[in-house]
Amino acid sequence: MKVIRIIRRSMRDSLKSVFRNITLSMASIVCTTITLILVAIAIIVLSNVNNFAKELESNLTIVVFVNKDATQENINTIENNIKVMSNIESYTYISKDDIKAEMMNESDIFNEIMGSWDADKNPLQDEFNIKVKDVTKLSDTANELKQMENISFVKYGEAIVDKVVKTFGYVEKGSIAVVIALVFVTVFLVSNTIRLTIFSRRSEIEIMRLVGTSNFAIKLPFFFEGLIIGVLGSLIPIILAVYGYIVGYNELGGHFYTNVVTLIKPMPFVFYLAIFLVAIGAIVGMLGSTRSVRKYLKI
Repeated sequence: MKVIRIIRRSMRDSLKSVFRNITLSMASIVCTTITLILVAIAIIVLSNVNNFAKELESNLTIVVFVNKDATQENINTIENNIKVMSNIESYTYISKDDIKAEMMNESDIFNEIMGSWDADKNPLQDEFNIKVKDVTKLSDTANELKQMENISFVKYGEAIVDKVVKTFGYVEKGSIAVVIALVFVTVFLVSNTIRLTIFSRRSEIEIMRLVGTSNFAIKLPFFFEGLIIGVLGSLIPIILAVYGYIVGYNELGGHFYTNVVTLIKPMPFVFYLAIFLVAIGAIVGMLGSTRSVRKYLKI
């Protein structure tokens, strides 16, 4: 019961402190708001980059063409080698006769031309369509396939894919670095602002010490004060991020200027984004206040 009373009193005192020191509190809230807006932008970019990378990985196919003179035994050997490769998610074998039939069904011109081909004079090649587990290792996987016997060539659009994978890898790492940096900046700004609040109340804190108030009871109001500041500072970023993303998604038709890059659907993405921003704001506020109390008061 005593702990509950201390917590209730601390929450009440922290609310009073926020409004009593409204100028300093507003400074902390504004700092938190600005940085969380940037964090929200970075998270939206990072999430969509990851979404694009996953779609690229799921849709990307390596096409392995088998030599025209390969026997069925050779094809079976190639298939067995593909099975044991570590980065292969799935594969499909398509014979040259199946390719011929598919092309004939798609076009009357192909049907007329290929209809006269004898089964033993089909100039097409058998092929394996392969999907990989890790798109960043696509080039290594393709090179490994090229080393197999009875493979004529391997195609996966390497000129474009390698550049896209590298570019989005840089964007992903940069976004993560920005989010981490902004969180640290926010902690620093909030802690410094709360430190000023602590300094302005140093006489009150000293009296609390003299009458035997525990360190826990002294620090707890500042802990809740940081929590309140963090939550209040996250409200505007949440509104801007949620509303802005929904409007942007609808305006762009769910794609980023091209049908290749598909954006994440607003729901439930914006819901998780809002929860994350509240959590970040609360954690940052609490860390900032705890850091100030520990380093400044030395208690």
